[in-house]
Amino acid sequence: MDIFGKIKEKLSNEFIDIVEWLDYTDDTIAHRFERYQNEIKNGAKLIVREGQTAVFINEGQLADVFGPGTYDLTTQNLPILATLKGWKYGFNSPFKAEVYFVNTHLFTDEKWGTKSPITLSDDRFGLVEIRAFGTYAFKISDAGKFIKDIVGTDSNFTNFEINEHLKSLIATRFTNTVGQANLPIELYAANTTELSDTCREVMSPEFESVGISLEKFYIENVSMPEDLKKEIFEYSRIDKLDLDKLTKFKTAKAIEAAAQNEGGTAGAGMGMGMGFVLAQQMGGMMGGNAQAAPQQVAQPMGGAVPPPMPTPTMYYYASNGVQHGPVTFEQMQSLFASRTINRESLVWKQGMSAWTALKEVEELKSFLGGSTPPPLPTEKF
Repeated sequence: MDIFGKIKEKLSNEFIDIVEWLDYTDDTIAHRFERYQNEIKNGAKLIVREGQTAVFINEGQLADVFGPGTYDLTTQNLPILATLKGWKYGFNSPFKAEVYFVNTHLFTDEKWGTKSPITLSDDRFGLVEIRAFGTYAFKISDAGKFIKDIVGTDSNFTNFEINEHLKSLIATRFTNTVGQANLPIELYAANTTELSDTCREVMSPEFESVGISLEKFYIENVSMPEDLKKEIFEYSRIDKLDLDKLTKFKTAKAIEAAAQNEGGTAGAGMGMGMGFVLAQQMGGMMGGNAQAAPQQVAQPMGGAVPPPMPTPTMYYYASNGVQHGPVTFEQMQSLFASRTINRESLVWKQGMSAWTALKEVEELKSFLGGSTPPPLPTEKF
């Protein structure tokens, strides 16, 4: 370009008379209005669109801030800048000032996550580690403070530049919040909505201190190691189970397994005991109906009355140093089958002078499987 061309360019752009910024990006937060060695003309128009704020900086000092609208730049709408520049006799000459346009719309779907596992102390599982991630949304609430404290002299400030700072802030405050919540470990994943709201309340003042408003904060997932998940699931099942019913169920399964064992008299005795137990359970389940229905007893012919039924023998047994009973012979079989008692367990019944090991009581020896006769003798020729 020759000297005349430079003179023509200088004269044609001597003063800026329209100050505006059209944003063609989706990630710019702040943009400095660029001038090619030009001054802003007296009475120039400032156009601030919806979702924008214009901030005037004079020699590093925050001056005037404008929201959406069209303005004629005069001393009446630039009072702070007029004071800083010392315009005592009106605003009649061009001036130089840095103008920053700040996007004030909502920046959504910003990602956050814990870079390292968070260690928590749980009353049941001890020290455990969790991770979390989610999204958040923010917007600039105080453009002047944001320019002064965060942007500085950056001519084009994007959300990528602020996101790393915000994510570190979120991770720190999230760690503090879940640590102070002191919830059972399984409730962190089950109460993400309440935890999200609490974290947002805790973090909002930190964001506001630099001119940013934390509009939304979501915890999408709280994860933990797979082995810890299995422990929690098992603990939850046991906590909900009726232990008495569980013991009875396991006893019935043990008797059934013993009945299928064809290894001798013990298997047969246990099978018989299982039959008695099942019969008693069926009787208990149908007890209500049995009482409701009238009992029909066959009367013997000739009016003869049968003798009274023999009284079953009742046994007492010792388990873990505690006396239990009385129980019937069939119940003793069930206890032996379920390994609640064994051959060395002490038992007592009416007529015995002292507690005796089960293996020494004649009628209980059948539990031990020792009633099989010996082989026949071989004939000698």
